[in-house]
Amino acid sequence: MKEITSVSNPLIKGLRELQKPRARRESGLFLADSEKMVREALSLSLCRTLAVEAGREADYAALTGAAEAAGCEVLRVSGAVMHALSEAKTPQGILCTVAIPREPDRLAGRRIVALDGVQDPGNVGTILRTADAAGFDGALLSAQCADLYGAKTLRATMGSVFRVPVKRTDDLAAALLSMRARGYAVVATELGGEDFYAHCPHENCVLVIGSEGHGVSEAVRSVATHHLALPMRGGAESLNAAVAAGIMLYEMARER
Repeated sequence: MKEITSVSNPLIKGLRELQKPRARRESGLFLADSEKMVREALSLSLCRTLAVEAGREADYAALTGAAEAAGCEVLRVSGAVMHALSEAKTPQGILCTVAIPREPDRLAGRRIVALDGVQDPGNVGTILRTADAAGFDGALLSAQCADLYGAKTLRATMGSVFRVPVKRTDDLAAALLSMRARGYAVVATELGGEDFYAHCPHENCVLVIGSEGHGVSEAVRSVATHHLALPMRGGAESLNAAVAAGIMLYEMARER
């Protein structure tokens, strides 16, 4: 186990670069921060370098042992280094670099969720986590969505980023048109749409969640087969994107 105490160490500087989207894209790596995320990365053989805070070795002996057995580089770092690497307010004392999972050539399965410009990292992560819990088979993200591998998004996924196949696209409308040609219903969620509960499909469907500020884009609306909305029986005009998505994801997954 290599010991590093300085935040100026070249290796630490390189790891800190992974806090930036460009560095993640170029290296094919991201930082997974927390015991749960490290455990998930190790279980999938995606961990590349593991760092544990000095004084916490006994707490994480099983994880560091598993990492060493898998051939990962293991570092013992000072508290200052751990705080420099972690973007959490209170670091758990362990993190690792993770190989970004290979995107599928195309998504398949009974139910897919698509995010059309959802920009809040917490919403993106929460929707992915909820899709995982509801048993959805994949997620399609437009280029305008929050970075999937940023710290805030990852934290909100609670590990679901490892379990839900994700495909990113520069042209969401074209990707959805292709899925429609394969027999999928494409559900655009929008104010003024038909009653979601009365008309939502439950099989071979793609649920599109629009951006927080502008909703589903016009290009995506034009390829949708359904235009639906949750009924608003009270005084509120709309719901938070992740809350609305959670309600609709579970309704779509309900076996009939």
